[in-house]
Amino acid sequence: MRKTYLIFLLVLIILAWPAYYLYQRQLGAIPFLLIAIFFFYATVKQFRRFTRQDPTKTNMEKKEKIKQNNR
Repeated sequence: MRKTYLIFLLVLIILAWPAYYLYQRQLGAIPFLLIAIFFFYATVKQFRRFTRQDPTKTNMEKKEKIKQNNR
């Protein structure tokens, strides 16, 4: 887990210089788009990990929980 965050931080630091260069050339939308895509990918990856984490619940338990929340 710690290794993943370290890699994430290193990627952001490495990409900071090209982003700064593009901002100076009035092309700031390009790094913004790339960073948005990167964060979207990281979110999808984390969401998939979260949904796979608890496969023990059955469909019936989930439906009952939804019914309780709707009251």
